[in-house]
Amino acid sequence: MIRRGTVLGLGLAQLISWGTIYYLIGGFGPRIIAETGWSHTLVHGGFSAALLAMGLSSAWVGRLIDRRGGRFVMTAGSVLSALGCIGLALARDPVSYYAAWLVLGLAMRCTLYDAAFAALARIGGAQARKPMAQITLLGGLASTAFWPIGEQLATAFGWRGAVFAYAGFALLTIPLHLALPAGRAGEHARPTVAAPPAEIRREHWIAGGLYALIVTLTNILNAGMSAHMIGILAGLGLAAPVAVWIATLRGIGQSGARLAEVLFGGGLSPPALTLAAAAVLPLCFVVGLWSGQFAAAAVAFAFLYGAGNGLLTITRGTLPLVLFDPGRYGAIAGRLLVPGFLCSAAAPIVYAAVIERLGEAAALWLSAALAAITLAAAAILCTVVRAARAAPVSGP
Repeated sequence: MIRRGTVLGLGLAQLISWGTIYYLIGGFGPRIIAETGWSHTLVHGGFSAALLAMGLSSAWVGRLIDRRGGRFVMTAGSVLSALGCIGLALARDPVSYYAAWLVLGLAMRCTLYDAAFAALARIGGAQARKPMAQITLLGGLASTAFWPIGEQLATAFGWRGAVFAYAGFALLTIPLHLALPAGRAGEHARPTVAAPPAEIRREHWIAGGLYALIVTLTNILNAGMSAHMIGILAGLGLAAPVAVWIATLRGIGQSGARLAEVLFGGGLSPPALTLAAAAVLPLCFVVGLWSGQFAAAAVAFAFLYGAGNGLLTITRGTLPLVLFDPGRYGAIAGRLLVPGFLCSAAAPIVYAAVIERLGEAAALWLSAALAAITLAAAAILCTVVRAARAAPVSGP
């Protein structure tokens, strides 16, 4: 049983960690470019380097959480977050700038949702689905909270001063991570947990491949939108302050959709919820093309993208509970997440290049195409799981 205090503390830690690391470049990228004179691609390449570090460390961190637990790994991640922010604030050349982002990349792998999901799976086993959804309620508000906070701090102290402040926020997550239980599900009572159906085990490699594809595509979209949503909205014709505030609706959409899932989504299986969420994404990017002409289109784009992405974040954590052995959650999910992290590492640079050469509308068309492939993969995954469960059991 996972206690409410554990869920609340971990959710607050997610709010701070996402806001101070993952969404950092989306808020400060233009200021960094203006102050340093570095190219758009070079600056956003730092975030790509961080995502690359996440990918390269993913399997190792997953295994480490299985062995040592979330308390140890996530507390270490808090320290790395603070060190990375300090290094970024002090960076005066590309080498030190990229070194700081590599530290932040390892910190992200140790502190963000995938680490938190693995920690909850270790604590609660197959019963971790609801707590996984609950911690994302606060985490989903990270951009809504920290993009305006960062803007105010940067206006008052410059982007370097704001990133120093972010290091202080990162340190606040240390006691929240230290409060995580150190035990493992079933250590004492050892309740019986039903093994996955034989049919699912025989076809788990198909489901695993589809899961990896869905995660990879949604990670690419998330990285691209986190780095460039504000810039895309501004480039389509919105004033910069308006673009910032409309982009924060992404967080409202994320947490609103997640709250609806927590309250009313118990009857939906993770594959079905994945399909429903994926259906929202192509629509939101097409609507976003009219953001410069109609403010309502920009609002719908940000809110709907947040809603779809928010639900897919939940299913990224809950699908492995259905498809694989919860006792090896960290190791299995860690391996399957590697392609997503590695491919998403290129997303900020690719989006920057597309925007520079073809414009903001082209970036939205690219996003719509990736979202359509995600929807197709989700539909196939539902079909595979449904067929496997419907098939008669032929043997052990």
